[in-house]
Amino acid sequence: MGETASFSQTKISEQGTVRINLRINGEQRALQIDPRTTLLDLLREHLGLTGSKKGCDQGQCGACTVHINGRRALSCLSLAIALQHAEIRTIEGLAGGERLHPMQGAFIECDAFQCGYCTPGQIMSAVAMLEEAAENVPSHVTPDVAHPPSREELSAAEIRERMSGNICRCGAYPNIVEAIRQAAGFAEGNG
Repeated sequence: MGETASFSQTKISEQGTVRINLRINGEQRALQIDPRTTLLDLLREHLGLTGSKKGCDQGQCGACTVHINGRRALSCLSLAIALQHAEIRTIEGLAGGERLHPMQGAFIECDAFQCGYCTPGQIMSAVAMLEEAAENVPSHVTPDVAHPPSREELSAAEIRERMSGNICRCGAYPNIVEAIRQAAGFAEGNG
């Protein structure tokens, strides 16, 4: 009831905007926006966080992937006004200061990008995907859904299926899979 009540109590100004408060990358942000603003547009146009990319703007390419409450989400399909009680993390909030997140480091070491446009979305999706695997969430290719593989046991087929919502137009998929395996704790040549 709390989230619905606060959403319905949001007041629209004479200019047709609303005041919202969002928690992005651990920081509280107060903004005055059009209530139809997507999270992607808010991040890029209002906050200057341009890591999340506008690829298709229809939820088909994954370039805009962010984490909402620890789960991957497409920011182009998410209305900012509906996320006032959510914890939002973007690629800019993934690293620990100057120290890269292990997935970012693995993408660099494995040369898992070419043009780099999809890379932020790929990395955000890969991080959340490994968390899902750690929570024993099966995929469509999991042979035994009662006993899904751990994040360290994910096969290349599992990784490809779990990352299928993120498109790389350059075709860097083999290196992306290798980067994810490396970040998951795989030794070279395993599985």
